[in-house]
Amino acid sequence: MATADNQQQDGVFGGLHVDKHVKYIKSLDKRHDEIEYWMTEHLRISGIYWGLVALHVLGRPDALDRDEVIGYVKRCQNDDGGFGGHVGHDSHLLYTMSAVQILAMCDALDQVDASKVVSFVCGLQDENGEVSGDVWGEKDTRFAFISVAILSFFGATDRMSVTGVVGYVCRSMNYDGAFGSQPGGESHSAQVYTCLAALAIAGRLDAVDRDRLSSWLAERQVRSGGLNGRPQKLEDVCYSWWVLSSLQILQRTHWVDRKRLCEFILSAQDADSGGIADRPGDVADVYHTCFGVCGLSLAGFDEYPLGAVDPVYCMPVDVVERAGLRSWMDKIPESWLAQ
Repeated sequence: MATADNQQQDGVFGGLHVDKHVKYIKSLDKRHDEIEYWMTEHLRISGIYWGLVALHVLGRPDALDRDEVIGYVKRCQNDDGGFGGHVGHDSHLLYTMSAVQILAMCDALDQVDASKVVSFVCGLQDENGEVSGDVWGEKDTRFAFISVAILSFFGATDRMSVTGVVGYVCRSMNYDGAFGSQPGGESHSAQVYTCLAALAIAGRLDAVDRDRLSSWLAERQVRSGGLNGRPQKLEDVCYSWWVLSSLQILQRTHWVDRKRLCEFILSAQDADSGGIADRPGDVADVYHTCFGVCGLSLAGFDEYPLGAVDPVYCMPVDVVERAGLRSWMDKIPESWLAQ
């Protein structure tokens, strides 16, 4: 088992620039003179989520001011119960999920009106079981997962038709065993994660063609060791999460070369300023920093004691356990565990 003293040199552990990544994340809300800060305003609450997850996994959960984070998130909640990407922005399931996850990591879910959040989420499901991201009606398997995930935090999955969600997810399964954004949509690694996670929470992983899907996911690894989102596409650090989390749910992470994957993620770091990019040579951002660090954790990187990540909720295992949500593991088909 690795310790924080292993191969330490200027905050670098086995090639992982821990201290610089922490400093990079902490600096993101102080770059008010940069145009990128203002152009990403609509993603502010998700950016905090990505940064906070990375900090937890890196063992620095207190690097951001807890009270400031909680206060900001609460200001992003609208009268309809949902949360916007920034203060004054329209409510959307994506940002509501980030808000709930942030509050859970800060142990502050009791600081919002749960009934209003639940009502907002349930109001986005139609009679066919499909879920929209907001009042404008875009439907996507991402939203199917997010809806049941948010409700699970409040013990309210019985307030919506989980059967309807499962049906929608299953209709979005393709001949290759993978999933698209909707019925007939192209198979994509990120959609695979959302669909598997939804089925895991619903206790319906038995609906998956495990072998076929595992093979499709394993084929996402390319020569560099990185993973892509679909055939004939470039590798990208974020798929270290989307693919590996799915394989973790399927109990099949050993179907890819995890050592080479770790090497690819490490090669995409900014060794000067911190942060991780989509691939080597590109500009780092907090999104890829989060999923790169989480990918290293799932891949078993052992040069630094990274925190364990729950593959369904993309949050630290201890936080998910505290919320009483690790019960999805009890619903994994027994035949999967025997292999």
